[in-house]
Amino acid sequence: MRIGDLNFDKTPVVLAPMEDVTDLAFRLVCKRRGADIVYTEFVSSEGLIRDIREAVAKLKILDEERPIGIQIYGNRVASMVQAAKIAEAAGPDILDINYGCPSKHVAGSGAGSGLLKTPELMEEITRAVVNAVNIPVTAKTRLGWCDSEITIVEIAKMLESCGIQALTIHGRTRTQKFKGQANWDLIGAAKAAVKIPVIGNGDVVSPEDVLRMLQVAKVDGVMIGRGSYGNPWIFERSKHYLQTGELLPFPSLEERVEVLLEHLDLSIQLKGERRGTLEMGKHYGNYFHGLRNVKYLKAHLRDLRSFGEIKATILRFIADYDNWQETSSEPSEPEFSTASV
Repeated sequence: MRIGDLNFDKTPVVLAPMEDVTDLAFRLVCKRRGADIVYTEFVSSEGLIRDIREAVAKLKILDEERPIGIQIYGNRVASMVQAAKIAEAAGPDILDINYGCPSKHVAGSGAGSGLLKTPELMEEITRAVVNAVNIPVTAKTRLGWCDSEITIVEIAKMLESCGIQALTIHGRTRTQKFKGQANWDLIGAAKAAVKIPVIGNGDVVSPEDVLRMLQVAKVDGVMIGRGSYGNPWIFERSKHYLQTGELLPFPSLEERVEVLLEHLDLSIQLKGERRGTLEMGKHYGNYFHGLRNVKYLKAHLRDLRSFGEIKATILRFIADYDNWQETSSEPSEPEFSTASV
């Protein structure tokens, strides 16, 4: 697969852009475990052009992450062009346009997947952004607005004609949000209709799913979103499975703790101890997913504000795992926002 000057000899396995998830610390953890491309959280074009601190902060990237894409969203041509230039100045390898976010505050305002209702405006924004920057522009979108408006083949052709160099497709409509099953056959139909690389996304939570996506949709790469929650190993495990047919075992509890602490340390280094520990709260349950009594551990960890206290509490949990509080089953639903998936 090729995007601009980026050439991937083997099928790339990619970390999806996700609001409140793919900050710099999480991207580094996933990159170190095999993610071929990583993306920032989506960034508001209006926030960038108004120099809003929270928006500008999302542009921070490191060379260790490369290749990395910055994703922007908005519904005004002038704002998207100006934001694209600001994002380009931050030095990413790729600029991605979000045409897939289904959340009410984004799609409801006519941005993200809301632009599926106004393809003429989507086309105008895409052409303008492609012409405004010198780095490869890609896009991420959905199958259509609803089941009666499946427009992905037409949208893919239109975006290709605008000059984007790759397209990621989430296999659901906007009205589905994250419910129901992703339709990989429709991703495949769009792939067959264009010449640019197509990356498939949706319901990929295991190495086996990566292979099935490639077999069903015949895509050039696979993007993983919620399947990476507390599971950054999915990238290296998926690539190993594709190359050898061998399924590596899931990391042990000790290995999961080691990476969680690495993630925590990065979060503190990048954001300071208070904010870094506070924002890690949403990750703890996912690293320990499937273990009994985890709700008690999470309750302890979320009130702690130092690396040392958190590490000591986790190590006590492991050492006395069988006796930690009372036996309980941990709910399996992830706690992340999925606004920009």
